[in-house]
Amino acid sequence: MKIKSLKFSLYLLTIVAVFVSCNNDDDNTVTFQERDRTEQQDADKTDWLEYFTGHYYNSGFFETGSDHKYSDIIITERETDGNGNFLDVPVGHTLLLDAIETKFTTYLDVDYEYYILRINQGNGEAPKFTDAVRARYEGISIDGEDPFDTAITPIDLLLTGNGFTTFGVIRGWQLILPTFNSASGFSIDGGGIVNFNNYGLGIMFVPSGLGYFSAGTTGSTYDNLIFKFELLQVQEIDHDGDGLPSYVEDLDGNIEVENDNTDDDDFANFIDADDDDDGVSTLNELVPTEYIINTNIGEEEPVLGANEYERSRSDNSGIITINTVTIADDNDDGTPDYLDENITINYNEDN
Repeated sequence: MKIKSLKFSLYLLTIVAVFVSCNNDDDNTVTFQERDRTEQQDADKTDWLEYFTGHYYNSGFFETGSDHKYSDIIITERETDGNGNFLDVPVGHTLLLDAIETKFTTYLDVDYEYYILRINQGNGEAPKFTDAVRARYEGISIDGEDPFDTAITPIDLLLTGNGFTTFGVIRGWQLILPTFNSASGFSIDGGGIVNFNNYGLGIMFVPSGLGYFSAGTTGSTYDNLIFKFELLQVQEIDHDGDGLPSYVEDLDGNIEVENDNTDDDDFANFIDADDDDDGVSTLNELVPTEYIINTNIGEEEPVLGANEYERSRSDNSGIITINTVTIADDNDDGTPDYLDENITINYNEDN
């Protein structure tokens, strides 16, 4: 199944869903009123507690071997006796209630709980919430059996889109994937199949408010979502190409970039080439540096300084060229040059 269900613009989450149906009589209208988010989250928490108490997974399977697949994770509903009492969880299995991690966040002014089953942490790079990832996954609703969304082969996803031509994923993915690491590496077998090693593997349990909420993307509204996933690779994203990774442009640290807009124009900083609208692009208000490292004679890559970010690199027969930019504050007032409309130094003019 294609990934259109997972790709979901943040902006759509903030729109109050109103559906008006009219017949030939213009006086007759039916209006859909979206549920209160706080009340829905309270209901979702109750549903999740019931689910975690009534289901277990095959934990013993993962005690041996490595590089398990998301499809290896089997969740089973607990059996009951004739009086409705739960029977014991079978040996080699673990009750979900005893295995999940409970996390907390505030989103759209509502306090949410969400949950993680961590099978393997992974040993590669962890993504930021603005990055791109390569993953395999399967998504079902808490009340469903058939997946509403599946990526059997690895697929690339932007965790945050630009809101115009590309779209990001649901909030739950932006929060949970950065708590895992990608694969430590990969190999290609004789048949050309890529095999990833030691990647992040788990399940995310996403309440409706951190998913599609009233959108009905899964086929019904207010669905609690279950995603089994493998986090395979990560790519850092600079949406506007201004030299700063997009996560750096989350100035208030709220794991959102759409609300950070220094010059109050139509574009948030992460998609704005001139963040302070002073006529000098953000890229030109960052200090450029080039490093050339000859690994053939044992030279090592530099440790980047504070507020220094890699823009590009190339490797020519063991000679590595790395280009970076560093945030500057020329007048030491605590506001970086690229965000200070009173500073218009172009650090690339003589380069």
